[in-house]
Amino acid sequence: MARKIRLEYAGAVYHVMARGNQGRRIYANEADRKLWLQTLGEGCEQTGWRIHAYVLMPNHYHLLVETPEANLVAGMKWQQSIYTQRYNARHRIFGHLFQGRYKALVVDGAEGNYFAVVSTYIHLNPARAHLLGKDGLADYPWSSYPAYVRARMGRPSWLTTERVMGNLGLQAGDRAGYAAYVEGRAMELKRKGGREELNEQWRAIRRGWYLGGDGFRERLLARAERVLQGVRPSTYSGGAKREHGQEQAERLLGLGLEVLGMEGVDLAQAAKGMAEKQVLAWWLCGRTTVRRRWVSERLGMGDESRVSQAIRRVQQPVDPGLARLKKQIEQAEIKTAASRL
Repeated sequence: MARKIRLEYAGAVYHVMARGNQGRRIYANEADRKLWLQTLGEGCEQTGWRIHAYVLMPNHYHLLVETPEANLVAGMKWQQSIYTQRYNARHRIFGHLFQGRYKALVVDGAEGNYFAVVSTYIHLNPARAHLLGKDGLADYPWSSYPAYVRARMGRPSWLTTERVMGNLGLQAGDRAGYAAYVEGRAMELKRKGGREELNEQWRAIRRGWYLGGDGFRERLLARAERVLQGVRPSTYSGGAKREHGQEQAERLLGLGLEVLGMEGVDLAQAAKGMAEKQVLAWWLCGRTTVRRRWVSERLGMGDESRVSQAIRRVQQPVDPGLARLKKQIEQAEIKTAASRL
């Protein structure tokens, strides 16, 4: 099965989430949770990771982790495999504990308020899951939140709070300020309007592959291009690959429209099965990783079956007009490649 691209670089920040196999619990009791935190601490010593927020839920966990070295994959492999071994040994069982690959959302740690957005999402997990007693978030012991707001809580050396606090405009030791902020968000969860607003902020965390602005996205796509160079198209999947493919397809489409003497607006107005669209569909599908549905929508061809039909027709064209257009595109591609040498 194709795997999602892991973008690793020094100083990268990630929101990491992993679930138990088949949705099962990954902690049977308090001792298991302590064991997981102990394992995380050992892993941070080995990797140099900085943890900015965490929460342990019954069947999954969340981390906001910074990697001063480009070692997310190695660190996560160690964390999950060692904890699984220890868990299985404690309970005298065997087999997989975690479900598939963990999710790692790349977060812009340099600009914007993304540290605050992700840490709030993490710290409010127990509230959303209705796991809190009458005393609220500060009494949920399996989260970094108590270490943020309670002076008497011993903070592990691998947990750092300064960047989250600074992202909110708070001083490093302003426990009351952070508590007021997070508890305010917890109150919003109880109101329908507030809950909808927070869910909109968190949409990218749940569904996306990165969290940041347009400039951050462009830099990540450039990294993805370097990862994808020289590999089979089927090697990777996921949002980073999909967006990279779409960017590449847009560049090729611009060249194709220029070669064929068309404007972008012509696509929407022209007939769905016009010869130029058929050649462009064949070209984009053969040179990029975009899906045929994307091509059909972008070219205004209607049902994606038209794209499949177009590919067959252009591969061995019977129509002289189609053959001429195909040759135009191929010659333009050769000239473009030669100009880069």
